[in-house]
Amino acid sequence: MAEGLDRFLEGRRLSPAQRRIARYLGDHLSEAIFLSSVELAERAGVSQPSVTRFAMVLGFAGYPELRQALRPLVVGGRSPSRSNGLQAAIDAEIDNLRSVREALADPSDLVGLGTALAGCEPLPVLGLRVSSGLATTFAYFARRIHPDVRLLTHGGSELADGLHAARRAGAGWLLAVVLPRYPAEAVRALLAARELGLRVAVITDRQDVPFEADVVLAAPVGERLVFDSHAAPLALAMVLVEAMADAAPLRTQARLEEYERMTEQARVFTEHLG
Repeated sequence: MAEGLDRFLEGRRLSPAQRRIARYLGDHLSEAIFLSSVELAERAGVSQPSVTRFAMVLGFAGYPELRQALRPLVVGGRSPSRSNGLQAAIDAEIDNLRSVREALADPSDLVGLGTALAGCEPLPVLGLRVSSGLATTFAYFARRIHPDVRLLTHGGSELADGLHAARRAGAGWLLAVVLPRYPAEAVRALLAARELGLRVAVITDRQDVPFEADVVLAAPVGERLVFDSHAAPLALAMVLVEAMADAAPLRTQARLEEYERMTEQARVFTEHLG
């Protein structure tokens, strides 16, 4: 049943409310096909209009038509799914990670970008709204091996100042994390960066994004839960840090050894407290 429902959902970009409906259907399809739109909305914890919009997003005139299309998945005697909705979300993330792995069969583009970013001083890293978390994680680890990483996670004039300052200090690249739903301010920042003469590399969810960049590193996001999950983009970001480390091995070794000495002297971690 879950596989049949997946065929209706494939390629659809759902809102958080619509994902709640999809998850309820996936977990309770055998009973959901007998519910009215009002009853489904109540059980899924959404509004009735959200159910109608959900059906229309899937290409149906309304919920009755969607319900009719779903009924054969149940009454046709198909065997039930062996995983629940939460497990299916993790299964989808595993598939996303596999797609990143397959794309790295030829790592030349990523290795080339890692070399370019390793030689870029300073290195500005941009991430707004939901993308700020991944940008912060990337910057945290990149600082261990790179002498000048500048994190830009606030918009407005502070963002503009940060881009100008990085360019004046000699930056040639901007690394940006722009995940769905793509913030308009982040897209404008990419354009402003290119106008300043910066080349732009983007970690995002797909190649055909609605904005321009010199390099696009794509890793799909998980869409099975109410909010996106970012396991694959995180893995891709860490692979890029690895490529930066490999591009400057002597500097990487020196900085990592310095960092280990600092953490031991400052007793930063619990293993240093014994």
